[in-house]
Amino acid sequence: MTIALMCIPFAGVGAGLFRPWRAHPARTFEVVPVQLPGREEQFIEEPLTSMDAAADLCAAQVRAAAGDDRPYALFGHSFGALLAYETSRRLLADGFRPPRRLIVSGAAAPFLHREKSGAATLPDDEFAARLQSLVGYDHASLHDPDLRELLLPALRADMLIHDTYAAEVPDSATASALPLSVLRGESDALVSRADANQWSAVTSADAEFDDVPGNHMYLTDAWPALWDRIDGILAGEHEPQEWEAAPAGA
Repeated sequence: MTIALMCIPFAGVGAGLFRPWRAHPARTFEVVPVQLPGREEQFIEEPLTSMDAAADLCAAQVRAAAGDDRPYALFGHSFGALLAYETSRRLLADGFRPPRRLIVSGAAAPFLHREKSGAATLPDDEFAARLQSLVGYDHASLHDPDLRELLLPALRADMLIHDTYAAEVPDSATASALPLSVLRGESDALVSRADANQWSAVTSADAEFDDVPGNHMYLTDAWPALWDRIDGILAGEHEPQEWEAAPAGA
């Protein structure tokens, strides 16, 4: 039985980001995009503005896709990585069977300080400019006033979650026994290797770390290579890199 790879997108984006992945062959998994309200076919629904509500919704979609016996894994990029982590915690707290692996990409460890986006207060122009410097996010729609009006509600909602999210550093009693893979674009100027490396604190199980060619948004430019990397990870064939000796700020 193939693994249901539950894919959570980065801020402001819908499940359509992952739908092209379904046409790419994989040995170990089938892509199951996770959809949040306020985008694409759920455009008329109100976007969620709290991590708890978003994790609850994602956990419900995981339970529906995995059913009683299908193995599953979680993948999230940037904002989606934080949401995937919180979704895994919600599922475990509810007594649901754990994922085969949590794969987080393009994100610093969840308990580290994050700069605020100003989602709650900044005017549209300033908010769009702030996003470019903060998360490397730029989209043609942000430069078109009519299209921006359609895009910004979901983007603001996700960044409001980002701005108000605070996770504690797990200790030996609260860290989950969840196998973890951490991916980072090798030229990512927004997430340092040292900050990504600190994800190891959230699990008492094995944690793997790997650089992927590209910058912070590498998955939009070279997703087939990422797909192959995930296939290898879930098949247990991929050899992770050693990050333990990486200098701070690398």
